[in-house]
Amino acid sequence: MHFCLGVIPMFVDHQGTLVMIGGAEERKGERTILRKVASLCGDHGNMLVVSIAAKYQQDVGTRYQKVFSSHGVKDAAVVTMTDRSEADSSRMEDLLKSAAGVFFSGGDQLRITGMLGGTKFAHLLKERYREGTTLVAGTSAGASAMGQIMIVGGRANRPATHETTHISSGLGLLEGVVVDQHFAQRGRIGRLVSTIAENPEVLGLGIDEDTGVLLRSGREMEVLGSGSVTILDGHDISHSNLSEASLGSPLALSPVVMHVLPAGYRFDIRNRVLLE
Repeated sequence: MHFCLGVIPMFVDHQGTLVMIGGAEERKGERTILRKVASLCGDHGNMLVVSIAAKYQQDVGTRYQKVFSSHGVKDAAVVTMTDRSEADSSRMEDLLKSAAGVFFSGGDQLRITGMLGGTKFAHLLKERYREGTTLVAGTSAGASAMGQIMIVGGRANRPATHETTHISSGLGLLEGVVVDQHFAQRGRIGRLVSTIAENPEVLGLGIDEDTGVLLRSGREMEVLGSGSVTILDGHDISHSNLSEASLGSPLALSPVVMHVLPAGYRFDIRNRVLLE
């Protein structure tokens, strides 16, 4: 199949700050990424640690609560939920309205979208993020859930094949981008390539462990931490065998642009260019 997409998704201008972490971030020693998240909340800010992705929500939430409190967060409150009605409650609305930051833990990203999708909490979170009044951060599953679409499964350490990945709707904070995490450590490039093949207008971000992406105003990203971020750009693909390939067979895509960026590098995700 030959085609030329040549279309970059439309973005909404906003003032939000987003931090996405590839998982297994350092929680002892320097804690470079988590320290940065805490500092972005400000000296007197408070944070909601939303651990609904985790199997043991309170235990996971408490661990992050202690880390953020040790780095100057005024009040780090653990938020657990067992029912969607809690995300529509006035209590959750009040908590979110007073939060300088919201941090999503790892676990299963479908627990995040399944619990929050379409609720008052999700709508208010997006509103406050775009206004720039609330920092939003997430690690592992918490990072994957930020996009309009999210990867929820797929085989690791395998080449890109037709239907290697399974995708679903995310929280929609991050436009035109799909995020995968534990990227190099779990050999997930094949499934990110497959996602781009099916959604060539979307930019793919593969974030390594102990690595983060700091994104300001939905445009300029900076890499943090000890690993790298792999960016896959398929919006100029002119050849794909996706429609002809049988299930499980290898994909052909050309061209796909790849950027591999370690800490300190900056990238404009709207214009898809490296920043000097």
